[in-house]
Amino acid sequence: MTAVTKTGDWRRARALLAAGPLRLKAAIGLALRQEAEALRREIVQGLTRQAPGGSPLAPPKETTLAARRLKGFGGSKSLIVRADLRNGVATIVRGDEAFVGVPRTARGKDGQSLANVAEIQEFGSAPIVIPMTDAMRRFVFAVLREAGEPIGAGGGGGGGAGVVVVQVPARPFLRPAFERFKPGAQRRFLARVAAHSGMGGV
Repeated sequence: MTAVTKTGDWRRARALLAAGPLRLKAAIGLALRQEAEALRREIVQGLTRQAPGGSPLAPPKETTLAARRLKGFGGSKSLIVRADLRNGVATIVRGDEAFVGVPRTARGKDGQSLANVAEIQEFGSAPIVIPMTDAMRRFVFAVLREAGEPIGAGGGGGGGAGVVVVQVPARPFLRPAFERFKPGAQRRFLARVAAHSGMGGV
């Protein structure tokens, strides 16, 4: 006969089951939502503090800041121009599952998909070749002047080929927050369930 070893807090588990299925289900649902909202706060605060999960974000380049100023935006934080991306982080709880992140349906004030923006910022992009129009060329020159760089420097690949090549570096803001949040998640969740089942504080 194979020996069975019990692990974990079986006293608490028995008490939770004794609370009744409906009460237990409600407690689990509330605990799940609270944990999801706590993770969302971790992500949002990480962006606000410019250190998701405690890992500092690389500051924007001077040309990026110059482009912001020319477009009428201030601020010098990474990933925060109009705060669309930060405000797009959401919590969606359905049944016994919770989603925390940027939903596919989220859109910025300009109509751009915030999920696509989040993916590019999280993992970086491959080189993107953009055909240069006269208006774009004038804007690039204006950005270089605003940034105090000599015309012709940093204008993108191609020179007179009529294209500019850009590549977005990775600036993870979701994964570091997830990693920071994971330790102790099971203990916190069970404590919340116990509290909402009337078995004591968190």
